[in-house]
Amino acid sequence: MAEVPLEAQVGHLLREQKLSLAVAESCTGGLVCHRLTNVPGASDYLMGGVVAYSNRAKMELLQVPADTLTVWGAVSEETARAMATGVREAFHTDIGLAVTGIAGPTGGTPEKPVGTVFIGLATPQKVEACRHLFHGEREEIKALSAQAALEWLRRELQHAQSLSCH
Repeated sequence: MAEVPLEAQVGHLLREQKLSLAVAESCTGGLVCHRLTNVPGASDYLMGGVVAYSNRAKMELLQVPADTLTVWGAVSEETARAMATGVREAFHTDIGLAVTGIAGPTGGTPEKPVGTVFIGLATPQKVEACRHLFHGEREEIKALSAQAALEWLRRELQHAQSLSCH
């Protein structure tokens, strides 16, 4: 029997729980939404997504405060939380999922090396963000980031009582 793809598992759980989702992506460039929309009937729960690559797009489309970007940077826990909250509010959904990071090969710093990714998750109850450090080429980091975001969302939907990234 074939294994059910992660995005189909997420879709099943969202549909079963009658929850809606919106996604904000930066470093993944739409890969999370691409995977979700590979599932037939995704329009039942996926209301939309935003690829906010620039800081301006993060501020204008997702309402990420300029101070957050200035103080913490586009790749930060604070920005991931703000992106998740902003996309949830923009699409009026139950859940907001966000990914921001440095896919490389350039852009890393000693504090935030290439592969640093923050995933944000916003629900009516709470907003959380997790830091990851992935290794590999640009495409691998993007794929690992999308996988981690969907995996965290799946776990959250299965264990709706806690938003814990581990």
